Amino acid sequence: MSKLKSFAKSTAFAALLGLSGWVAYDLTRPPYDGNAGITYGSAAAPVRGTDVDFDIWYPAMPGGKSVTVGGNGVFYGTPAGRDAPHQAGRFPMVIISHGAGGNAGQFGWIASELAQAGFVVVLPNHPGTTTGNASAEAAVRVWERPADVSAVLDEITANAGDYPYIDTDSISILGFSAGGYTAMATSGARVDPDLLQSFCDETDHGMSDCAFLAHFGIDLHALDLSPAAQDLRDPRIKAAVVVDPGIIETITAESLSGIDIPMLILNLGDEGAIPEGVYARGAAELIPNATYSIVADAIHFSFLAQCKPRGAQILINENELDPLCDDAGGRPREEIHDEVSDRIVAFLQSNI
Repeated sequence: MSKLKSFAKSTAFAALLGLSGWVAYDLTRPPYDGNAGITYGSAAAPVRGTDVDFDIWYPAMPGGKSVTVGGNGVFYGTPAGRDAPHQAGRFPMVIISHGAGGNAGQFGWIASELAQAGFVVVLPNHPGTTTGNASAEAAVRVWERPADVSAVLDEITANAGDYPYIDTDSISILGFSAGGYTAMATSGARVDPDLLQSFCDETDHGMSDCAFLAHFGIDLHALDLSPAAQDLRDPRIKAAVVVDPGIIETITAESLSGIDIPMLILNLGDEGAIPEGVYARGAAELIPNATYSIVADAIHFSFLAQCKPRGAQILINENELDPLCDDAGGRPREEIHDEVSDRIVAFLQSNI
């Protein structure tokens, strides 16, 4: 029987049971035959006054329902097994923090690789700076993002019986763009509020952040940004990977020199072409146990999921400010992802 006929038959059976629409489709999903499972959770976040939702990728065995995580008209999603059986054992955990306006689903490409390499990957959706729940006002309150990470860690460590497959003594963090700042903050980096307040005074730092804030009438000088100076380090985090960290120029040299965990810092792009707003070589030189590396022939947005053929035009039609589907042009995004994944997995395997 062809797959089309098989699907039609199973859908008809679901209809006989009185099911329709999404429920009927969900029941007829094929079983998953890979080894990257996914499930979901939430954590109470006192700073937010609400819950933070998160995805969990984990080493799995065949089973569960075959799903595509993330993906839309612009970006491809990633296959996974929803509620697939866990592989035996406890696995080190990696928290992934997405960039401003992004979401957990965009990072299936790296979460899947990490799960298949023997890590549990937890991806919170940061309220106020995630797809469908974002604002310029929330984006400025950078100190709330590290608190999200700590809230998720509180949930998992306080309820270890619900997460028996996670080794909570082996926790690392991986962050991209604003998530890169988040990873640095949970590692001990602290922001100078005066530098943050004057961030958009004289330059755009090669990024669209200041134009975004101006578009929504945000005057950094009119805001109380003193909470950005607080120490947001979470001692449960034992290693960090930072990719194109946002507001890197606002972080104090003293706090960088005090970071005492292994840290891999990656910049996307050729030397001289990396936007100064995320250029982290100088910061890396101040961190005692940091390794700095460049991923050549890429741009800042190369960390996003692969774009579909019509993705770039859809973004143009929606008046998106940033070239989210562009890369440097010398190689496809899939190859860039492979290189980034290999570097991250190797670093974490050596340091956790």
